[in-house]
Amino acid sequence: MTAEKPAAAPETAQPARGAQSFLKIFPSIVLPMFIAVLDQTIVATALPAMASSLGDVEQIAWIVVSYLIANTIAAPVYGRLGDVLGRARMMFVALAVMMLGSLACALSPNVAMLVVARLVQGLGGGGLMTLSQSLISESVPPRDRARYQGYLAAVVVFSNAFGPVAGGWLTSLFGWRSIFWINLPLGAGAMLFARRLPQRKPTGLDWRFDTPGLLFFILFVAPVLVALEQVRDLRASDVPMILGLVAVAAVSLVLLARRELTTPQPLFPFSLLRNPTIWRSDAMAACHGAALVSLIAYLPIYLRTVRGLSPSATGYFLLPIAFGIGLGSVVTGRLVSRTGRTAIFPAVSLIPVTLILFAIGMFHEVFGLMTLAGLLGVLTFFMGSVMGVVQVTVQSAAGAGMLGAAAGSVQFSRAIGASFGAALVGVSLLAAFANRDPAGVGVFADLLEQGPSALAGLPEQTRTLAQDALAASFRVAFLIIDAFAALTLAFAWIVPTRRL
Repeated sequence: MTAEKPAAAPETAQPARGAQSFLKIFPSIVLPMFIAVLDQTIVATALPAMASSLGDVEQIAWIVVSYLIANTIAAPVYGRLGDVLGRARMMFVALAVMMLGSLACALSPNVAMLVVARLVQGLGGGGLMTLSQSLISESVPPRDRARYQGYLAAVVVFSNAFGPVAGGWLTSLFGWRSIFWINLPLGAGAMLFARRLPQRKPTGLDWRFDTPGLLFFILFVAPVLVALEQVRDLRASDVPMILGLVAVAAVSLVLLARRELTTPQPLFPFSLLRNPTIWRSDAMAACHGAALVSLIAYLPIYLRTVRGLSPSATGYFLLPIAFGIGLGSVVTGRLVSRTGRTAIFPAVSLIPVTLILFAIGMFHEVFGLMTLAGLLGVLTFFMGSVMGVVQVTVQSAAGAGMLGAAAGSVQFSRAIGASFGAALVGVSLLAAFANRDPAGVGVFADLLEQGPSALAGLPEQTRTLAQDALAASFRVAFLIIDAFAALTLAFAWIVPTRRL
């Protein structure tokens, strides 16, 4: 049964169709999307070189966190501004901000300036993500949107996998600043392509920017993400600060909701969440983000510490994940375009995902490496059925006048879910290890840094105890990821709108 959709705002122009839409629209949004995702991951392999060059090692993690905070804040803001001012116009703004931030990153003399520059860069990157998603729905007929969203999902996966590789290669050849310089020619090329985007006229409404709403939103997002980052390295001394951050976020969320539900021109239309199709789809995005990002974040640690693979071998082992998600996204997009059906695909495909993750959690020590790689390839292929379906469903339910706000809500939900999931899995991993081997928490830290070689010099009894604790802790981690996948499956079955 298909839920009733709100009336869509009239389009200002007829969407392009077929090959014409592909050649005109898709190349113009692929490069901005690629840049936005690349900037999230490219710094990972360059962090040691940054720490060596700039010092202040204790603050180096903020280079990653600051981008995440700004990116999460910017996504829904650009979505709403694109609805009002025009998405093609805002794409140029986001590209300019991203390039300015990249230039500031490349020229930063210390970690503090680099963190500020990454904030600016993230404010541009978040806009590129949301605007790319909403431009597809603005320019492509409804039945073709899923196919293009599948292509975009494949681009996201490729960019995530390519980022650390590109970061390590550029850093080794040209130094860590080159990972930011490269954004300038990429951004210039993206601007040239963006000139081909169809120009939609602004709504013409007498719209005022919702400054109080933005302030409350920042005071909600920033404390939440900082608290989640602190939870991942939980220490007793951090608990009061974490509780304080959670309190600030809770109060800000209440004030934000009150503001957005009463102001005539909200920056964040909470009214969208009254639609069951939208809030349940956003919940799917959050749970899927928690499962997928946690798996991608902690699987390399598992392969390094439990299976003893080298960093390069780990990279090759992860290729089935990248190919699986990309292929699954493309196949699902084409199926949705042909049939018009939406939620049925994740509702069915996530069943084997939950079963495979459960099997890996319970019996991971039994599986050989090739078997494990095959299982991961299969489960990530099926996990690729979620991202494009969620985006198409939410934007179709929101209507043409709220495409950007809808895309922003999905992006925001996925970011918060991913941060929460990674934090919960990280804390559970450490807690499970400490529960099995209370005296071995220091050994756990050495394992994360050095791999199995950290156990070589230990007495046999201590080494056996640490290995058993490590295997048990990853069993807990995989089962928590499986729980997130099961929640995604549950929401997929209760989304009311099941056909475009």
